[in-house]
Amino acid sequence: MRSTKLGPAERAESLARMAERELDILVVGGGVVGAGTALDAVTRGLSTGIVEAGDWASGTSSRSSKLIHGGLRYLEMLDFTLVQEALRERGLLLETLAPHLVKPVSFLYPLRHRGWERAYVGSGVALYDAMSVSGSHGRGLPLHRHLGRRQALRLAPCLRRDALVGAVQYYDAQMDDARYVATLVRTAAGYGAWAANQARVTGFLREGERVVGARVHDLELGGEFEVRARQVVNATGVWTDETQALVGTRGQFHVRASKGIHLVVPRDRIHSATGLILRTERSVLFVIPWGRHWIVGTTDTEWTLGKDHPAASGADIEYLLDHLNSVLAVPLTREDVEGVYAGLRPLLAGESEATSKLSREHVVQHSVPGLVVVAGGKYTTYRVMARDAVDEAVHGLDQRVPPSCTERVPLAGAEGYQALWNGRAELARTSGLHVARVEHLLNRYGSLVGELLELIAAEPGLAEPLGGADDYLRAEVVHAVRSEGAQRLDDVLARRTRISIETFDRGTASMREAAELMAGELGWDQRRIDREVEQYRIRVAAERESQRQPDDLTAEAARLGAEDIVPLG
Repeated sequence: MRSTKLGPAERAESLARMAERELDILVVGGGVVGAGTALDAVTRGLSTGIVEAGDWASGTSSRSSKLIHGGLRYLEMLDFTLVQEALRERGLLLETLAPHLVKPVSFLYPLRHRGWERAYVGSGVALYDAMSVSGSHGRGLPLHRHLGRRQALRLAPCLRRDALVGAVQYYDAQMDDARYVATLVRTAAGYGAWAANQARVTGFLREGERVVGARVHDLELGGEFEVRARQVVNATGVWTDETQALVGTRGQFHVRASKGIHLVVPRDRIHSATGLILRTERSVLFVIPWGRHWIVGTTDTEWTLGKDHPAASGADIEYLLDHLNSVLAVPLTREDVEGVYAGLRPLLAGESEATSKLSREHVVQHSVPGLVVVAGGKYTTYRVMARDAVDEAVHGLDQRVPPSCTERVPLAGAEGYQALWNGRAELARTSGLHVARVEHLLNRYGSLVGELLELIAAEPGLAEPLGGADDYLRAEVVHAVRSEGAQRLDDVLARRTRISIETFDRGTASMREAAELMAGELGWDQRRIDREVEQYRIRVAAERESQRQPDDLTAEAARLGAEDIVPLG
């Protein structure tokens, strides 16, 4: 394997290599499906490149509910195939592919009615468990159990006594979505893929009707170049239609955007030893354990405005708080909310007017010769989507190509993780870090933790917490640039770490120190440091203002008050 690092030097080499030779596969889009497609292609022995206009996972793939799950509500829709597929993928991720990143999480489903509701919910959850156990993966999670009201309130004292007559507890899994994507890209790079973020496709190369590559603009250093490829895969999620328009065709399906927003609140605001799942009139609402916090979400509403910066409105926030407070003994207020984030789900249009009922199935097609489009789906089944996209692309290659093997390819950091976890006390002793810090690092980097420890050994000051964000070490900022492709301050505060949603100040107390740490790796002068800091401050202010607005239109107008930074060159 090549080095998995995604630092500035590796990015420059990737761009140069993609420009100098014809690739077998060029993937456009650096979310979870694009990153998974690059890994699938390169592990079949195909020369592969992947480009992303923003940062890795900067769109939908960093703004999810951070769950790896089969989707209980899809059982209610009788979408058994999707649930079975997702549960199999959940088991693979937990047991084989990413045990350092994907962790079990329990949920309590409060029952409001006696008799029929327990039978109805219990049968659904029993089927969910049975589908998981019947597959080749998924036996590691505990089975569901039925609880009386007293047992449920012992687990979740936060609930009002009159809000339930009993409960059902079941298990799913969770991960840090943005970190997962960065790790996917690192894994693909390790097997030989060329990867570059901040590289926007501005058009496609054509020979007659056939697409033979793409024109790519380097948004960081400037300049445009051509990348030739025998097959191009459009994996741009909610931007699928816009990307297709560059080649003059939309394809045979249309992608609609559904907005989902999430709130982040401190762990001490909700007294519970388990996550919660509540029914709403539109969908379901999750309360998800997240380190020293809870994630509360999500909404599910159609979004027809600009896709780059979906905004959470005051109405969205009140909707979540109202539904959660209907079952809490001590209600939450806006002052309890640390962070808010909004994302757009790519849903295939045509099946239903309500976005909450649109299919989460995915579609793959050769829209024109040389161009494959993959769209729809859900985060949990990204690997299946990637496999199907590469299978379709292989039809356009005049050669025999091995089948997908990614179900047997652990992600970077997975190999050796369990042994290191078992030896975490010794790692703490030799590194000088508290064992809790070592556990934090292991669950973010797995067996790549040695990269962080080497940084700290060479510069002990990096072992200190980042000012204003005690959960993260200064070393993690340097590592984000040196090994994970971070190039903007926002990349570090919003995706390599989650400081932007885990602190009441939204990361403004950490931004100056983080920018100065990044500057040493990226060669920024004081002017660039100041500009990054100011741009981040403006972004936070614009998001706060949008969250005070009454509806989507006014919220978006407020959010667009902070434009994306343009590098100084």
